[in-house]
Formats: sequence, structure tokens, C-alpha cells
Amino acid sequence: MAIINLRRYYPHYPKDKFLEVPDEVAEALEEGRRIEHRQDNRRSYYHVYSMDCTPAIENHTMFLVLSPEELLIRDEDEAAAELVMENLAAAIAQLSPIQARRLHARYALKKKYREIGADEGVTGSCAAKSVTNAVTKLQKFFIKNGWMPKEA
Repeated sequence: MAIINLRRYYPHYPKDKFLEVPDEVAEALEEGRRIEHRQDNRRSYYHVYSMDCTPAIENHTMFLVLSPEELLIRDEDEAAAELVMENLAAAIAQLSPIQARRLHARYALKKKYREIGADEGVTGSCAAKSVTNAVTKLQKFFIKNGWMPKEA
């Protein structure tokens, strides 16, 4: 049996508190302290762990059980999102390959217009105009098919 100072592992203790624990527990606590110190010794705060709770139990308190109504709403949202993705795929198929590639680079890859232009050997303004025209074409396609309301 080893005697440990709880204040060393739990900084919120105001005074030293000594406790006799099995050697395995003392070794595990010391190893955890060494790992935490090695990972980031610049940390200005400490994690406080409880010995009578399972690890990371506080993370599980965020997840609540959903009611049947909430499950149905979530399923409807997933179905609506899937329909939007199908419609978007159909709309993108109407674009030219250059417009589709530049649209993908701008919004999926989060590239700037000048990066797109540099990749394709054109100016940034040319890439911007191509993306703008592609978005306009997509809007018109969505309005034509009734997937998006007309703007006033």
C-alpha cells in the first residue's frame, strides 16, 4: 500500500490530504499526472477527475433520450436534406465541366478565386465570374423546377 497526497492530483484541495491506496492505483495516478504534464506543461489549469465516476461521464450528460416525435422530425429532416442533395446533383449536371469544377473548388474546397485562377491558368476575376454565373444558373434551374421560390 502506498500513501499519496490527494492535493498533488486534485489541485482544488486547500490543504494536504494523505490517503493510503493500493500500489497499482498510486502508479496509475502518477502515470496519468506524468502524461498530462508531458502533453502540455504550459497549461494554466488542471482537470479534476473523480475516482468514483467512470472516465468522461460528464460528456454523456449532454446526450438526452429523444422522444418519438423528435425522432420523426429528425428523420424528416434527413429525408429533406437527401432530397436537396439529389436536386443539387441534378442542377450541377446542367453546368459546364469548367463551371462545376470551379464551383466545387470555391465552395467545397474553400479556395479563394485567385487560387482557383492560379490552378487553372486564368485570372482570379475570370474564376469569380465563372462561379457567379454557375450560381446564377443553379438558381434559375431551382426556380424553374419549383425547388426554390422566385425572388421578388
